[in-house]
Amino acid sequence: MKKIYPNVIIGKNTFIEDFVIFGKPPRNKKPGELKTIIGDNGIIRNFTVIYAGNKIGNNFQTGDFVTIRELNEIGDNVSIGTKSDIQHHIVIEDNVRIHSLAFIPEHSILKSGCWIGPKVCFTNAPFPNSPKTKKYLKGPIIEENAKIGANVIVLPKIIIGKNSLVGAGSVVTKNVPENKVVCGNPAKVIKDISELKFKNGEKAYLLNGRMKL
Repeated sequence: MKKIYPNVIIGKNTFIEDFVIFGKPPRNKKPGELKTIIGDNGIIRNFTVIYAGNKIGNNFQTGDFVTIRELNEIGDNVSIGTKSDIQHHIVIEDNVRIHSLAFIPEHSILKSGCWIGPKVCFTNAPFPNSPKTKKYLKGPIIEENAKIGANVIVLPKIIIGKNSLVGAGSVVTKNVPENKVVCGNPAKVIKDISELKFKNGEKAYLLNGRMKL
């Protein structure tokens, strides 16, 4: 059982589980008014809702109960975990992993290869519920290969630099430089990403910030 609205294009070999909704019209839009595109080889799991106007690349995966609002640009090889909430007008580039229960608000940018841990919460309103809140919304920018640990809160307009790592439970109130490790409330730089090692002395990350296999 699934519902597919008009003007939805679903690519080849995309596996769709039960109770999925594709192309749901946002407020003030008619069914089919906005084109929705999902690429090849996707896996869309139970109770996922994808609103109209999304452009999603190949090899896209969702967990159960994922919500993706309208008018987002999502690249190839993107995975969004169970019960995550992706709002509208967001850019998610290739090879991004968003774990379960994450909240990504409108006007956020997630660049290629970044990794978002479970229960991460981004924010986009400098002054919530102000009469002019909508005018000044701007989500964080997560640069290439940055990694954000579980339960992190990131304030509006923050830039998380390339290859950086934000420790679990941190509250990020200032921009994070490239290749740095930050943690705490407020999050502060504690070391360079190149200093992180396993107990046997093997480096945790390569120069480009990706996990050493």
